[in-house]
Amino acid sequence: MIGAGGSVASTVALGLAAMRRGMATTQGMVTALPVFAPANFVDPATFVLGGHEVRPTTFLRAVQESHKRAKLFDEKIIERCAPELRRWQRNVRPGTLCGSGASLRKTLGELSNVVDSCPSAAVERLAADVVAFGRRHRLDHIIVIHLASTEPPLKETSVHVHWNKLERSMNRKGSRVVPSSTLYALAAIEANASYINFTPSAGIGVPAVRELAEQRGISYMGNDGKTGESLVKTVLAPMFAMRNLAVRGWVGQNILGNRDGEALRNPDVRRSKIQTKDKIVSQIMGYKPTSNVSIDYVPSLDDWKVAWDFIHFEGFMGTLMSLQFTWQGSDSILAAPLVIDLARLAAWERRYQRSGVMGHLAFFFKDPMKSKAYSLFDQWSGLIEHVCGATQHS
Repeated sequence: MIGAGGSVASTVALGLAAMRRGMATTQGMVTALPVFAPANFVDPATFVLGGHEVRPTTFLRAVQESHKRAKLFDEKIIERCAPELRRWQRNVRPGTLCGSGASLRKTLGELSNVVDSCPSAAVERLAADVVAFGRRHRLDHIIVIHLASTEPPLKETSVHVHWNKLERSMNRKGSRVVPSSTLYALAAIEANASYINFTPSAGIGVPAVRELAEQRGISYMGNDGKTGESLVKTVLAPMFAMRNLAVRGWVGQNILGNRDGEALRNPDVRRSKIQTKDKIVSQIMGYKPTSNVSIDYVPSLDDWKVAWDFIHFEGFMGTLMSLQFTWQGSDSILAAPLVIDLARLAAWERRYQRSGVMGHLAFFFKDPMKSKAYSLFDQWSGLIEHVCGATQHS
């Protein structure tokens, strides 16, 4: 897990440890639904966790802080699962700040103790960590999942189109040709690991990097896990479309207080997140209503995210009506089971020796790669058809 010390990654670790000890169920995991039973997904109890992190924290410290600040988890679960968290922590290595934003480097200051001379050197070091992790634990398959803070959008140029050109640029000392999320994606490719981008950051989405992934036979997917307000949008927007009700305006106000919320105070970073959230309705409706998506940082909320949406729609004889909803949930609690789902589905895909974009996983993302389906119903059908169809014919 990239961003192993973050709230989502630490919740994944605690959840897996708790399930191993019979202290947590599979509630919230899509792959635990009865319809997927014939697929025989890998048992989460067999997972071994590791990762990269740039901050001086641990799985255990992160869940303790989440419990203290946001009243997440049960103290007994944390106490009983501490041995597993400490054991997995030994698999976490220093991440890279090469290609990271100035705000993150400023925040970390002297804590950024690993300095890579160039992007290629960072990829080589990170990939070696991933390979060593697999060998040390004799793993059948490694899945790299990007859970670090959102980055500003990448301004692509001609150098980002083909791998041979991008590779040359990455060898230059001090080069910032790609962001750190892309360096982690390249490290996954070098280590022959599957890659999943759970954030709206560039990651493997750079054309030249996808070209390399296809050449190497790597399976990958993204972008931006769909956990709250956007999940509801993918349900409600199809309803309006199917009911032939014209959406004239859709306004969403989001407030949150965790580290992700703090990162989103940066206008460039916030723009990256809003881009993926704002396109959902227009993609489903086939036209763009008046829309506005805002995200504000409220520290006291910590991991609890609140979203309020106002939908103005037109009915028979031009009558204007409205629908409003409020969603409140813990970002980490909503995201963690989906991360486990994606790992199980990526492992299942490797079982059938498939590579390339895992388009059937569109169900889990706001801005899914290689998918024109944005309606949750269409995405669900695609997931069922892919998994159950393959299982029936195996």
